[in-house]
Amino acid sequence: MQVERIETVTYALPFREPYVTARGTLDRREMVLLRLRTDDGPEGIGEAVPLSLRGDQTLAKIEDAITGAATRLIGLDLDAADDDPLGFAVATMLELTAAKRLPAAARAALECSLFDLVAKSSGQPLWRLLKAPDREPVLCNATLTAGDPGTVAAQAREWSNDGFQTFKLKLGAGYDDEGTVAGVREAVGPEAKIRVDLNESLRPGDAVALLRAIEPHGIELAEQPASGLRGLARVRRDSDTPIAADESVASEADAHRAVQRQACDYATVKLSKVGGIGATRRIAAVIPTYLSSALDGPVGIAAAAHASQMLRGDGNDPGLAHGLATQRLFAESVAAAECVVADGRLHLPDGPGLGVTLDDDALERHRL
Repeated sequence: MQVERIETVTYALPFREPYVTARGTLDRREMVLLRLRTDDGPEGIGEAVPLSLRGDQTLAKIEDAITGAATRLIGLDLDAADDDPLGFAVATMLELTAAKRLPAAARAALECSLFDLVAKSSGQPLWRLLKAPDREPVLCNATLTAGDPGTVAAQAREWSNDGFQTFKLKLGAGYDDEGTVAGVREAVGPEAKIRVDLNESLRPGDAVALLRAIEPHGIELAEQPASGLRGLARVRRDSDTPIAADESVASEADAHRAVQRQACDYATVKLSKVGGIGATRRIAAVIPTYLSSALDGPVGIAAAAHASQMLRGDGNDPGLAHGLATQRLFAESVAAAECVVADGRLHLPDGPGLGVTLDDDALERHRL
């Protein structure tokens, strides 16, 4: 079996409601889908999600980077992967990325498509290829968009009714943050977990003041309350709320710096932010790590779900809810088979590789 051709598709999925954070508002999420076509039927799929609200490279540049690298995979002999499928995929990725620096989102798509294809060619699900001992549903947090306290509390009640017990609040967008936390706590009850995400929106002193004000409501953790590792270190020193780094940890080297500076208790990883599953594994070996969605489509969510099985198998899962239930935020999908969200958990699909089956008609409707 050989890779016969490659195809990239840029597409966008609309949100049910505008996605509002301290960084801005999105009405849809634009992505690049990579398909590695073979001469014997199976295809490998991967997905890149440029982090547009963070000033990431444009969709066109990400697509160009993917195409330039993926073209070198044409003619790749997958029969050579029989003895060590994972080793073969990792070595291939190293060859692709050694000569040229690729954007993290492009690396994530390339790696995912290779992992998916190699797992399919060996007839096993990706989680098994990644050495996870078994498959378990992934505990997830509810992702609430920013808004006035009443609106956010209503969102929380809706997610709570569907079995979610951890709630992530987007703060720092100009609304009443203290009122929002109080309203959600009243809506979900005393046993639920509340975490807040400020997307670097506050100065360290202001972040400390806010966290002290909302701590009586019981805060599980705060994601990126201030900018940079030094800012996070100050917030962590002066408040009692556990701190998670997001924007400030995008590589293994960042993770080592975060530990050295005592900047955070956790890191949250998006595959398109760090460059894929392998990079996630390396970061999690340095600092306790949980996964978050970059508002991925069905391919990226499945890749992260398989990565969560890997972290659990490695013994590097801190036991926190992962932020991977964001497919609920979209009005539509481009998959005929994908992960399913039920009872506050993400359930992986059956089948080899990612287990995702694309709906070509839906993909064509959402093509850019």
